[in-house]
Amino acid sequence: MTTTPASSASTPAPLKVAVILGSNRTGRFGPVVADWFLERAGRHPGVETELIDVATADLPTALSWTPTPEETARLQAVSTRLAAADGFVVITPEYNHSFPAPLKNLIDWHREEWQAKPVAFVSYGGVSGGLRAVEQLRQVFAEQHTVTVRDTVSFHDAGTHFDDEGRHRDPAGAEAAAKTLLDQLVWWGTALRDARTLRPYGG
Repeated sequence: MTTTPASSASTPAPLKVAVILGSNRTGRFGPVVADWFLERAGRHPGVETELIDVATADLPTALSWTPTPEETARLQAVSTRLAAADGFVVITPEYNHSFPAPLKNLIDWHREEWQAKPVAFVSYGGVSGGLRAVEQLRQVFAEQHTVTVRDTVSFHDAGTHFDDEGRHRDPAGAEAAAKTLLDQLVWWGTALRDARTLRPYGG
């Protein structure tokens, strides 16, 4: 009896990932971390990245206010980019054991844009490496019907790990962590991209 070989599964389209830089402080270290991560993500065949920076998004800061036409236009521009993403990587520092207010503002202005998508975290800070901010963000994103990726990339005493050109001084461990994060994000993102067409999130 002749058996027919199983057809190989087609390669899924790359995951569209919005990388969100969550701090807008003057002198922030976030762009160094974001550039480092985006370079690593650019090497991963399963993702296409786009940076959303809260410092340049310039969103209105009070949900009870009626946005001006200019604020509405800026808000819509960010909303469109979030809606187009299949998943997210949030880059956050830790301020006073929590995450920055502009990042919470960005999250709170949106709902459907987040739903049934994975969120991963890259954090930086002092002795805690921003991980206390990440733990709080997991609770916030659970309320937005996301799936948060377990493994993170975190930089303890972040400024000591990078040289003046933004290069990591000892990159092996951080690069391995970034690959694990991206692999998990692609797994969840691919599965949820297909599932979002079904109820209760679609269909």
